[in-house]
Amino acid sequence: MFILILSTFSAVFADKGGNNGKQKGKYKNFKLGVEVLLEEEKELIEGKRVGLITNPTGVDQELNSIVDLLHNDPDVNLTALYGPEHGVRGSAQAGEYVEYYIDENTGVPVYSLYGETRKPTPEMLENIDVLLFDIQDVGTRFYTYIYTMAYAMEAAQENDIPFIVLDRPNPLGGEKVEGPVLDPKYKSFIGNYPIPLRHGMTVGELAKLFNKEFDIGADLTVVEMNKWKRSMYFDETPLQFVAPSPNMPTFDTALVYPGAALIEGTNVSEGRGTTKPFELIGAPFINSTELAATLNEKGLPGVTFRAASFTPQFSKHRGTLSHGIEIHVTDKDAYDPIVTGLHIVKSIHDLYPNDFEFRAENSEGISFFDNLIGNGWVREAIENGQSVEKIQERWQEGLGEFKEVREEYLLYK
Repeated sequence: MFILILSTFSAVFADKGGNNGKQKGKYKNFKLGVEVLLEEEKELIEGKRVGLITNPTGVDQELNSIVDLLHNDPDVNLTALYGPEHGVRGSAQAGEYVEYYIDENTGVPVYSLYGETRKPTPEMLENIDVLLFDIQDVGTRFYTYIYTMAYAMEAAQENDIPFIVLDRPNPLGGEKVEGPVLDPKYKSFIGNYPIPLRHGMTVGELAKLFNKEFDIGADLTVVEMNKWKRSMYFDETPLQFVAPSPNMPTFDTALVYPGAALIEGTNVSEGRGTTKPFELIGAPFINSTELAATLNEKGLPGVTFRAASFTPQFSKHRGTLSHGIEIHVTDKDAYDPIVTGLHIVKSIHDLYPNDFEFRAENSEGISFFDNLIGNGWVREAIENGQSVEKIQERWQEGLGEFKEVREEYLLYK
């Protein structure tokens, strides 16, 4: 009997070891752009003064910072760092002004691209020969890092500096392209080019598209990943998720973000100031049970809504008990975050017409919601009682046209 038990244990542990081996084999030779650069293409930066645009997501698979990797490499001369929104070390909150400083770990000057300027000035670029970009994007049009990249590409072109993008996965995969294409009239730093809300491209692919389609004309090199496939969501890669910004703590956040962030354009809390930003949505005037039941009755694919209450510690409704929902994605392949987000906005609008508000319009008649969705007609359609299905139909033509343009710039299968 004792021998039999030992044999069973041995078989179980042998099986576990075998599965672990298969799991490692599944990701064999997977490399990020930064790893390909340093292991296979270092000649792109050897003997040159290197400027680096990055943040805490600029790490290799062992979670070593690219700042430290370059600083400690005897073949590399890292002479300048450039920080996007939230800064190089990721310590600034959304929208917080970031100033010039010296990085205490390396002694390298850090120039802010989210302070007095969002585009590197000639003075900022004086001491570099090549400019690198290595930041994890989240696959959504209104995340600002891709526009920091585009502005930096413009500056590199104007100052005859080669620009290198170290590619990283799109956490939402590279197959689905969803939502309305931005109307150029609603251009802003959260939507600088006419691309869809969920673009289905990596930062390297976007750089190529921006460079050609929007006439940037930079001397651009994309260092591609090895073994990334378009079908891969972030949790299907061997990578650890490093928060790209303070309110993007997990892959689950990134998954709901393309639609849940539309709540930012209203007087309802998108969960900032809680442990689950963008997964928790609510306001003091909402009946959580009623809202959850209304949304669950719609039978939206791949998602379930739980009645939830929370008290934000900062941002909207700070310190005030709020009621609403928690978004639980049950099938990420079936889930459409943008359609789901619009159903949430429309349901709150319809259930609580005396309390719900879109953010106020500016002097040009544009609400922050319009900047997020990329046009003015979706807000108008919700206010006029139009169904989400009708709204979705209206953006299909532009989406189809973008998909055709996009094909030329895809680097992975």
